[in-house]
Formats: sequence, structure tokens, C-alpha cells
Amino acid sequence: MGLTLAEKILSEKVGHTVKAGDIVVTTVDVAAAQDGTGPLAARQVEELTKQLNIDKLRAPEVIFFIDHAAPSPRKELSNDHKYLREFTKKYGVKLSDVGEGVIHQRLVEEFVKPGDVVVGADSHTTTSGALCAFATGMGSTDVAVAMTLGKTWLKVPESIKVIYKGKMPPNVYSKDIMLYLIGMIGADGATYKALEFGGPVIEQMSMEERFVLSNMAVEAGAKVGLIASDSKTREYLEMQGRGDEWRSIAADEDAEYERIIEIDVSELEPQVAFPHRVDNVHPVSEAKGIKVDQVYIGTCTNGRITDLRVAAKILEGKKVHPDVRLIVVPASRQVFLQALKEGLIEIFVKAGATVLGPGCGPCVGVHEGVLADGEVCLSSQNRNFKGRMGNPEGFIYLASPAVCAVSAIKGEITAP
Repeated sequence: MGLTLAEKILSEKVGHTVKAGDIVVTTVDVAAAQDGTGPLAARQVEELTKQLNIDKLRAPEVIFFIDHAAPSPRKELSNDHKYLREFTKKYGVKLSDVGEGVIHQRLVEEFVKPGDVVVGADSHTTTSGALCAFATGMGSTDVAVAMTLGKTWLKVPESIKVIYKGKMPPNVYSKDIMLYLIGMIGADGATYKALEFGGPVIEQMSMEERFVLSNMAVEAGAKVGLIASDSKTREYLEMQGRGDEWRSIAADEDAEYERIIEIDVSELEPQVAFPHRVDNVHPVSEAKGIKVDQVYIGTCTNGRITDLRVAAKILEGKKVHPDVRLIVVPASRQVFLQALKEGLIEIFVKAGATVLGPGCGPCVGVHEGVLADGEVCLSSQNRNFKGRMGNPEGFIYLASPAVCAVSAIKGEITAP
């Protein structure tokens, strides 16, 4: 019997064939943490290296990212940032500081390649699975062990193959087809499984669209969200100046899956996740008339240049509704610079939006865009849990950047 993508990557890493359900100890290529989880991971690393009497971390690539509260809104977080800067210098590992961007966007831009095993102290580490890397989120202590020893242990996950077929309708994007899947199988429908995305629709998608699927795989409980490494993967890596890191990786034709889900997207309309669950998904037509106080376009899910282009095309020459605050945050410095070059930032500002520096922005509710009691935010982010944006009395709806942009103009949730 052939191997799924998850089985194939882990088999290569451990040096022998592994199948779903096996417990393995695998080498780690990339280990990462952000400023919310990083201080704990760093302190655990210091304790481990002291106990083991080693002064060099064994994971080939260790990166800390200051992105969740960047720039810092409080002295306590400023002290955490100071500690991470000192720690990375002490151990000679990389730091992605304020303004460089969100951990998951930065990982795919610069650090991850097909076939890697990636662990991050953040659940949306699954984003890198679109590059055909076994990328998964773990707790800070587990990531500290991986950083220190260059290894981690895993149970090889069973795989669910998701085949998207048909033709994408106008104004329907990868965010919509992922929300539809999560609404179909539920927030726990793929718990500790590998979601393996394929089919004609995926084959035609750009990498930026694919990242959305892998990013949100964890919202269905998945351990990883994997996509085969193909010509689109190669084009993306070449664009990033890393074409030599590409290689083709695909599941075997006779691979065994726990289940296969086929979705025809041809008749799909834009989707919206209602509060307070990501799997509370409805067609946008059922959200018509819901007034919004704030709209947020950005995050590790939909803050890439293609997302900003979609939003800018809708907003060009128009004005944000007087009762709406529109916040736009590029996912990385690279995205921000490209958006400046293309004139997108000017379009947003002229429309009445507030553009913030690269980072997580309002998504995590630490600063920049915290909701007032009873306020409604429509966001391109990946989570809408109660209190996610800093106030448990707020209401968060999730949609594509296109739906967000149109709704910012209309003042209520509206289809493009």
C-alpha cells in the first residue's frame, strides 16, 4: 500500500516506512515561536541547555518572531520582547523583529521548503503545509525540546483527502471553500488527522490561495494541512529567490485514507462564519443586513498581496461607510512594500481605512482594534471565538477579503 503525504514526509525523516498510528521520533528542520509563546519556550530552552550542559541549539533553523503585539502596547510585553532579543543573541538564533511580519507568513517566505518537518509554538504553524512540509503547532515546552535537541516525537496521523472539483464561481475564493469544508465536517471533524488537499481546483490555485487552506486546517482540528509540491510550489519558491529548494513530493496513487471528501465548488457562494465558532458557517446571503462596526483585512490567513489586491480593486474610488472602521494590515514587510509599490496602500487610505504595520494586528485582541461591548467585526482572520479580538462582549464574523471590502463600503455584510 502506498503512502499519504504525511506518511511520505515522516518516512523520509525517520529513515524507514511509517504508517498512520505509528509513534516516531523525527528530526526537526525548523522550530519557531512568537512573542506570546516565545518567552516560555526560551526559558525552557535555557533550563534544558543548562541541564544537558550544551550551549548550541541542535535544530537547524530556530526563529523567534515578534509579531503578536508589535509594537508593544504595554511595558510587560516590552520586557518580554527585550528578553527575546537578548535570548536570540545569546544563542545565536534568528529573530524576526517588530515590522517584519507574522510568523506564518515569514516562515513560508523565507524558511520552509518541501519535505521539512516544522514545529511552532502557535497553532497556525499548519500554514507551511501548503509548501508540502509536515508543519504543526505544539506547546511551548515541546517546541523548546525540538529547538534544543533537533528532534520531536509524533504519532503519524491518519489522513483525510479533500478533493475540490468544478470551477470556482466569480467572487468565491479559497477562504470560502475552506469555510465551507469546516462547516461541513465541524471544528473537531479532523482532530489529529492530516488534511490532504487536492483535485483540479487546488492544482490551479496560486500558493497564496493554498496557504489559506493549510492555515485553517487546524480550525477543523487537523494536525497538519498538506498540499503536494508541484509547479506552483516551484514558481513560488523561485519568486522568493529559493528555487533551488524546490522538489516534487506527491502522495502515492494507492495511498490509504481514512476518508475521502469530494466537494464541487461550481455552485458555491461566498461563505461567512457566524459567532462564536468557525464551523458556524452560512452562505453570505444568510448574513445580509447584519451591520458591522469594524472590518479587518489582514492576518496570517488573508493578509497577502493577492488579498490586498482583491480588496483594493473593490475599494478604489469608493469610501468606507461612515459608521465603519476599516483596518488593513499587510502580513509581512515584503507584502507591505509590494502593496506600496502597486499603489494599494494609497487606495486604502483614500477610501478611509487605517493601515497598520505588518503583524497580527487586531486578530489576537492584544492591541490595535479591540472591540467595544456589542460591536460587530467582519474579519478575514481565521478565528471568531468569544473574546478573540479583546472583548468577550464583541461579535466576530469571518469572510474573504472581497466580502470584507464590500461590507466596509455598505456598512453591513454584503456579497461582492
